[in-house]
Amino acid sequence: MTNVAVIVGSLRKDSFTKKVANALWDVAPSSLKLEHVEIGALPLYNQDLETASPPAEWVAFRDRMRGMQAVVFATPEYNRSVPGALKNAIDVGSRPYGKSIWSGKPAGVISVSPGNLSAFGANHHLRQSLVFLDMPTLQQPEAYIGGADKLFDGAGKLTNDDTRKFLQKYMATFAAWIERATLKS
Repeated sequence: MTNVAVIVGSLRKDSFTKKVANALWDVAPSSLKLEHVEIGALPLYNQDLETASPPAEWVAFRDRMRGMQAVVFATPEYNRSVPGALKNAIDVGSRPYGKSIWSGKPAGVISVSPGNLSAFGANHHLRQSLVFLDMPTLQQPEAYIGGADKLFDGAGKLTNDDTRKFLQKYMATFAAWIERATLKS
C-alpha cells in the first residue's frame, strides 16, 4: 500500500477542486491509501521563523508529509497560477534548505475550473515548481478538469461518468507511475 497525500489548493468550503479531490477516493486503485493533507492553517512562510522552534503547524505538516510516499496536487487557477495557500505549503515543505519533504516523491497534478481552459496555467506553473523540488511528475495523461460546475450533484458527488472514467484511468496510471518512479530512486 502506497501512502499518497492529496493536497487541495483551494480553501473554499464548497470548492470544485475539493469535490474533484474527494472523487479520487472512489476511483483510486486499492494499492493507494489516499489521505487529505490540509494546508489552510499553515502560517505564511517567513525565513525569520525558521528557528530551533518553527511554528507548530509547519512542524506537523512537515512530519506528516515525510510519511507520504507520493502526492496528488489538486489546484484551481488564480491569475494564471496556483493559489497562495498552495504555494505557501510548497515553500513550507521545501525548507529549511537541504531538508525538503518533497524531494524524490512522485507527484500528480490535477487542475480544476468551471471554465473551458481547465486551469491550464496553474497546472503548468505548478509543474515548473515540482521540477525544482525534484518531484518526478506524471506526464501523461495530463489532468485538466473543465466545466467543473456541471459535474456534481447537490451533495458534492461526481455525477459525470466520463469524468469518473478519466479520473479512474488517471489514478491507475498514477499508481503505476509511483511504482516506476520509486524503482528508479
